[in-house]
Amino acid sequence: MAFEPPQRLVRALGETAPSGDDWLEKLPELAQQAVGLRELTAERVQVPGGRSSLVVLVRRADGTPAVLKLAPRRARPESERAALAHWGGRGAVQLVEAAAGEGVLLLERLHPDVSVRSLPEAKALLEAAGALRRLWVEPPADHVFETVGERTGRQAAAMRATASGLAEVSELVDAALAVRDELLAAPPEVRLLHGTFRQSKVLAGDRVPWLAVGPDPVVGECAFDLARLVRDRVEDLIATPSGAATTRRRIKRLAESLEVDQERLRGWTLFRAVESGVRARRVGRMSDAELLLEFAGWL
Repeated sequence: MAFEPPQRLVRALGETAPSGDDWLEKLPELAQQAVGLRELTAERVQVPGGRSSLVVLVRRADGTPAVLKLAPRRARPESERAALAHWGGRGAVQLVEAAAGEGVLLLERLHPDVSVRSLPEAKALLEAAGALRRLWVEPPADHVFETVGERTGRQAAAMRATASGLAEVSELVDAALAVRDELLAAPPEVRLLHGTFRQSKVLAGDRVPWLAVGPDPVVGECAFDLARLVRDRVEDLIATPSGAATTRRRIKRLAESLEVDQERLRGWTLFRAVESGVRARRVGRMSDAELLLEFAGWL
């Protein structure tokens, strides 16, 4: 079969591709090699799929369903592999092969078209928060995962560069950078975090009802991980007259249910929303930028 990357993946990787990168051009051949090497039968490419990897539904030689995932080095697939191995299936999808080759992951098959986002909002938040709680474990003693400080440091530098000379975003950027400095001064705990958690990253499974997929793991405090969940369905929040009040209630509810400090959660929610909004603006996704920055203004 053809392993053409979905347009969502092409657009997303095109926004971040370094000069001369040819991973997308090589992807169909890489996928064919990965399938042949493992004697897999490819069923279909998952569409629309993710923003950083090609996901192929496959069957192993014994007929067992599985998922083959291919990602470029800049998407940190080896970090994902290490996190999944450490979780060992607790709260997250399981590795089928401990080492499947650079940039290649072979995973248990979940139900790729059924995420908690398909549930009513209150139920979706509850189930997503429960899945996230199971992931917050002590990192391995010898881990090489990026820290929250390191990741947000790179993001902060890009935010400053983008916001320079843009009066309409500079105030929010200044506030986000200031709250980041405060939060990093005294983190309350150090845990292995999913890193890019949201409702669409929690899929229905067979061995347990819901499992997280697609981590970009990072080590730091739990409020950083939870912050991305606060703004889930941001387009619905913005469209509602009570969106700001709903957001404040959501922060309070999530903080209490997962025993996270409410002000720290609000602070990381602000930083992550501004960072995402500024990044969207930088690559020309202006409608996304407007939504995210309006949301950040409520915080």
